[in-house]
Amino acid sequence: ILRTLNSWFWWENIWMPINCTWADFVDRDGLVFPKPHQLYATIPYAFVLLIIRFFSERYVAIPLAKALGIKNVRRVKPQPNPVLESYFRECSRHPSQSEIQGLAKKCNCTVHLVEKWFRRRRNLEIPTVLRKFQEAFWRFSFYLTSSIVGFIFLYDKPWFYDIWQTWVGYPFQTLLPSQYWYYMAEIGFYWSLLFTLGIDNKRKARLCLLGFTSFSFPSPRQDFMAHVVHHLAAIGLMSGSWCGNYVRLGTLVIFVHDTADFWLEAAKMFNYAHWEKTCNMLFIIFSIAFFITRIILFPFWILRATLYQPTYYSTTPVIAYFLFNGMLLILQGLHLYWGYLIFKILKRFVFLK
Repeated sequence: ILRTLNSWFWWENIWMPINCTWADFVDRDGLVFPKPHQLYATIPYAFVLLIIRFFSERYVAIPLAKALGIKNVRRVKPQPNPVLESYFRECSRHPSQSEIQGLAKKCNCTVHLVEKWFRRRRNLEIPTVLRKFQEAFWRFSFYLTSSIVGFIFLYDKPWFYDIWQTWVGYPFQTLLPSQYWYYMAEIGFYWSLLFTLGIDNKRKARLCLLGFTSFSFPSPRQDFMAHVVHHLAAIGLMSGSWCGNYVRLGTLVIFVHDTADFWLEAAKMFNYAHWEKTCNMLFIIFSIAFFITRIILFPFWILRATLYQPTYYSTTPVIAYFLFNGMLLILQGLHLYWGYLIFKILKRFVFLK
């Protein structure tokens, strides 16, 4: 069964133009092609990034947070109680008064002590401002580095200025060392985010933009699963473009997304430090960068190259054409939704102060 599924997955008609086979993707005459087995390396790269994250959060983010006036608040842990801990995890974090009375009888203690225990236990689930600052600092550091390195890798490439060049000579386009490392770092980063979902800060079952606007999920579990789906979709999209040698377009998509994200993470960092004016200024810069990259460049530059230009070079689109464009169109739908939320925040900021 696995052999059959594998043959279906790597069917040439899915990935490459007509009259091309995988045998044509053998390195020769100075041409180097991306190989699917190279994606296995993204897993150890993810652990390298986790090590870098640990040291950067501990030895750079914490001193920076202290310099900005963020203090590490130590919360009081409740007394160990297996009965209350089991109820907290499996039943409810906010028991009703009758449930509290029942738990007090079961534990042979007062109602006041049970209420106090649940209050302290809930507080342990709330991430400290310092912890949120550390995570924002790590994402800021990665996105900023990725944007700078991406620009260095792309600024002298002809397809950075002329999007038609992404298809010239396709699929026989050689893989550059810079493209290899750009992809490995990005995919490894999303693997690392996936590995740390269980220990990273819970966003109180909602996705927020600086705390001003939120989209609620019915439960923390669904919020967790939403993050899992997002990270897996990002990894799948980048991995698929790697296998099909859509690397030129893939690097442009990565660059367009990362160049706005570090401004938002910087705004969050100053928001945690209560530097209100700096936070507002950074959020306005983020909003401008977001609208330029996600609402203008992505649909009129990237999607134009993926939807229209392939039909110019080939009259028989492969299955990957519909798969990848479908995912990119869904991504653009998310861009429009997030842009709507950002616009509402800016409108409130300008007119309601």
